[in-house]
Amino acid sequence: MRAQLASLTTEAFRPELSDIDRRSTLEIARIMNGEDATVPAAVAEQLPAIAAAIDATAERMARGGRLIYAGAGTAGRLGVLDASECPPTFNTDPSEVVGLIAGGPGALVRSVEGAEDSERLAAEDLDGLSLTADDVVVGVSASGRTPYAIGAVEHARARYGALTVGLSCNAKSALAAAAEHGIEVVVGPELLTGSTRLKAGTAQKLVLNMISTITMIRLGKTYGNLMVDVRASNEKLRARSRRIVALATGASDDEIEAALAATDGEVKNAILTILGKVDGPRAAELLTTSRGHLRDALDASRGG
Repeated sequence: MRAQLASLTTEAFRPELSDIDRRSTLEIARIMNGEDATVPAAVAEQLPAIAAAIDATAERMARGGRLIYAGAGTAGRLGVLDASECPPTFNTDPSEVVGLIAGGPGALVRSVEGAEDSERLAAEDLDGLSLTADDVVVGVSASGRTPYAIGAVEHARARYGALTVGLSCNAKSALAAAAEHGIEVVVGPELLTGSTRLKAGTAQKLVLNMISTITMIRLGKTYGNLMVDVRASNEKLRARSRRIVALATGASDDEIEAALAATDGEVKNAILTILGKVDGPRAAELLTTSRGHLRDALDASRGG
């Protein structure tokens, strides 16, 4: 086990930092900041692989598939975080983007010993979701050797024919090899030896941001760079909804309020009523026909 860990870039020891506990707080902060600054470049090297995985994901989700993250520890928590932010940001159903963490929800706040070592547990968790061939399973693991993440990818691919993505932070990882789309963001050794919640965690967060956000763009969840599928579940989001409609249309406050009232607060529909000069029911009909793509619905409203 010790030899296996020593061979991983994410676990490498950095002797030049062996006295870091004796340095000033400002110096440690500068070192950490410098380390963090290297992460985007490592992600950039994987952009072609990331883009290919996103296009394949969007294709499956357009057919009704789901995006499912599976990981243990920090990787699992990041997947759950990304999944939980999709409903308020893109008005997705909670079942459309799902985060699975080894050991279940309790593992979000405390370690569940042995859960990450169980491929069987990963298979059971996926079976509980009634997986289909249209679904996408993204295994996430800094080391790329976590049995739970590898087991999830292998089970999803072999039993269901689901699309699989393996995201890790070591080259030539078992996780990437098990998946159809391997993404290996090699960020190098951590400031604290083996503490992969640092650079590796940052890299995983950046890539998961891309996977969910760009997939949603491809699915028509945005209009330009506006979040037109945002769900107005509180006053802050209601204010944001009004602002989004204003930015998209340039309409007056009164016209915006009337449009939102006519469409039950649905931002995308409100924009369509204003720009397409249609009523609420017609806007809903056009968006259904266009599978939620506002630009296509606008073209249809204008006879394009």
